[in-house]
Amino acid sequence: MLVLRHQVAVLHRQVRRPDLEPADRAVLAGLSRLLPRTRWAAFFVTPATLLRWHRNLIARRWTYPRRRRGRPPITAEVRQLVLRLARDNPTWGCRRIQGEMTGLGYRLAASTIWAILTTTGAGPAPRRAGPTWTEFLTTQAKGILSCDFLHVDTIGLTRVYVLFLMEIATRRVHLLGATTNPTGEWVAQQARNLMMDLDDRANQFRFLIRDRDAKYTAAFDTVFHAAGVEVLRTPPQAPRANAFAERWVRTVRRECLDRTLTYNIRHLLAVLGEYLTHYNGHRPHQGRGQRPPDQDTVPAPVTDLGTVRVRRRKVVHGLINEYEQAA
Repeated sequence: MLVLRHQVAVLHRQVRRPDLEPADRAVLAGLSRLLPRTRWAAFFVTPATLLRWHRNLIARRWTYPRRRRGRPPITAEVRQLVLRLARDNPTWGCRRIQGEMTGLGYRLAASTIWAILTTTGAGPAPRRAGPTWTEFLTTQAKGILSCDFLHVDTIGLTRVYVLFLMEIATRRVHLLGATTNPTGEWVAQQARNLMMDLDDRANQFRFLIRDRDAKYTAAFDTVFHAAGVEVLRTPPQAPRANAFAERWVRTVRRECLDRTLTYNIRHLLAVLGEYLTHYNGHRPHQGRGQRPPDQDTVPAPVTDLGTVRVRRRKVVHGLINEYEQAA
């Protein structure tokens, strides 16, 4: 008894609150009916706790299973059918879907159909009538251009401004020019040079996104208006409105410019020209299914990896590696 008491005392010091399972409570509550009330001090819980456990045990013994009130639950098959009708018919509202379901032999309230559409995020008509933002931007991207400035500090602490333009659909980047003094006349001339390089392809574009920099003068906008391209200005202090161009600035800095010491404009244009050759011709893009801007198809998968050799080619003075299958 002394050994058992000492073991219990040790457990009391280590465990402040015992972790009991439902079976433990049932056993202790049942044994409490076999001991007289004066001996209940042997339990490590209070008498009120024992009585509560015993009441719960009796209630569980004599409680009959409850019947669920209200409407019967909606089966998964009916729920999927409602979503299918909403997906196949974007202009249908809850009442229209309710009528179609009734014709199929399923009687559902319009509020139930509304709850199913709202819970799954489909939404009632007419919010399902138009395309999603992703579909809209993907379609419009074929006719959108985006331009911005990139500044680079040379080794002599001279700041060079680089003007570039991106075709959103293909992610192809055009390097328009670089200068230490970007005036409005210089920017407008770079736009004219771009239109001459695009030639007939200029008719494919409808919009140009640019910020509100004062260097974009009316002459710059006139060059694009003459080609039928509408100029869209981003809101003030909203770089996300020109996200594609901003993302390219981050990419070229991380992969190239932050790892290179630039001497002058000529050196900068040579480095960026080599990087753009890699970017447009080889670098994969997630938004294009891992295809480079100048490539429309993905190479066929290799069936026998043991017979294929992979060759590495260093570009941009060895900063970047390109890999291809050896002939």
